[in-house]
Amino acid sequence: MRTIKITDGAQLQLDGDLLTLLETLYRELTARRELDRTFEDTVREIHAVIEQMTDKELRQYLSESLFLNFVSYENERLGAYMKKLGKKTGGRPAIRRAK
Repeated sequence: MRTIKITDGAQLQLDGDLLTLLETLYRELTARRELDRTFEDTVREIHAVIEQMTDKELRQYLSESLFLNFVSYENERLGAYMKKLGKKTGGRPAIRRAK
C-alpha cells in the first residue's frame, strides 16, 4: 500500500478502496474547510491525486468509480420507476408476495 499527499499535506493511502479516497478528500476539502471550497478547488485536488497515481492504480480506481457510478445510476433509475409505478396505482407500488 502506497501513501501520497494531497495539496494541504494530508496523507492519502492508496489501498485500492475508492471510498477511502473519497472520505479523505471529503474530510480535507469539505469538512476541514467548513464547506469553504469551490468546484475548481475540488477539480484541482482530484487532478493532484491523479498525477501521483501509477497506471495500475488509475485503472483500479477508475474501475471502482465506474462500478459505483453504475450502481448509483441504476438505483436512481429504479427509484424513478418505482415512483412512476406508485403514481399509477395511487400510492405505493403493489408488492406481490410469493405463495
